[in-house]
Amino acid sequence: MAVARRVVTWLILPMAILSGYAAAQDAATPEAAWQGPAAAAAEAAAAKAKDAIVPPTPKAAERPQAKSGGNPPEEKAAPVKAVAPVPAAKAPEPAVTAAPKPDVKAKPDAKEAEKPKKPVLAAKQLFGTVKTPAPMAARAVGWYAKGCLAGGKPLTVDGPGWQVMRLSRNRNWGHPDLVALLERLARETTQHKEWPGLLVGDMSQPRGGPMTSGHASHQVGLDADIWLTPMPDRKLTKREREDMSAVSMLANAGSVDPKVWGDGQVKLIKRAASYSSVERILVHPAIKKALCESAGTDRTWLSKVRPYFGHYYHFHIRIGCPKGSNNCQHQPPVPTGDGCDAELKDWLKKVAPKPKPPVTAQPPEKPAKPAPPKPQLTLADLPQDCRAVLTAGGNAPPTVPADVVDSSKDAGPEKDVTLSTAAPEPPPEKKKAAPAKKSTQ
Repeated sequence: MAVARRVVTWLILPMAILSGYAAAQDAATPEAAWQGPAAAAAEAAAAKAKDAIVPPTPKAAERPQAKSGGNPPEEKAAPVKAVAPVPAAKAPEPAVTAAPKPDVKAKPDAKEAEKPKKPVLAAKQLFGTVKTPAPMAARAVGWYAKGCLAGGKPLTVDGPGWQVMRLSRNRNWGHPDLVALLERLARETTQHKEWPGLLVGDMSQPRGGPMTSGHASHQVGLDADIWLTPMPDRKLTKREREDMSAVSMLANAGSVDPKVWGDGQVKLIKRAASYSSVERILVHPAIKKALCESAGTDRTWLSKVRPYFGHYYHFHIRIGCPKGSNNCQHQPPVPTGDGCDAELKDWLKKVAPKPKPPVTAQPPEKPAKPAPPKPQLTLADLPQDCRAVLTAGGNAPPTVPADVVDSSKDAGPEKDVTLSTAAPEPPPEKKKAAPAKKSTQ
């Protein structure tokens, strides 16, 4: 028995060794390496022609299963410990902004609120800095006190029968019809020996518009001031034209001064009022009164002479809207009659100095809060056409407030007789004499 056991052991041991070797070879060779005869043929063809296009390698044939053992048992994978997944960082959610309500204004940003608002320039700063006229067809635009002038023409500073005053203001501009009328008035009144010559004051700026000083009207090139002071018989110097003052025609609020007022002023105003293109002549109420008293039987021209505040050292000529000025606003016609009746009396009351209030022992009342200043006209207040007039010819208006100051001397006399000082001051009250002291001697 022992011998039989040894023989069996010797036979089984080599067979086990051989079967283990075969299993090791199978484990070392993966299934994908076994390609079959088709793959071998393809590799041989690729070796012969390296430059030829090698067709894709066919899919490996399935390895036939062993008849006896079937599929080898699947190896169980080692259990993997579950690891808690690391949560991914959440993307920031988009901010949801509510749609602004249409009727609720959004509050301005604090930084935006701190920024100073761009100032709106006054129209007088825009038109008062222009030195040349608008190269356009001549026309008056708008109203006498709210408009501008296109195609303005200058009145020459010296002519036969006139001299222009205050040359530094550059206000000797007007519509060509106004310039022609002033030249005609100067020519005719000197030829008829009625007046020695015109001293012409303010007309309009080169492009009209609001002025930096002196006038609310004179904006459309249809107004002119003529001094009631006779022109000297010589040419005035530039310095004299700046410094010379006109002479007041008034003795008091209701009367002219016969020392300076005479027949020459009456004839000058009458001739100006006789022109059909003249619509109005403005004078002080006391001057209107003097004209009514000296007019005689021919009184038709007096209806154009209108009493108004000021105008005590000059008279104001205003012509109507010329042809071609479609955007010019006409004035209503003057009332009928000579205007020397109740209307004149009302005006004389308006300019009469008010009596001083009686002095009382009561403490004075607190002064009322002054009214805010009247807002200045801007370009938006003027007719739309004035924008084109302002920028015509490449004119670039200022964009920041400019120091536009009229440094010329006022044309009115220094010691004038105006609204507040027109009437003569009442005589001073006589003081009662103090009782004489008794002598002690």
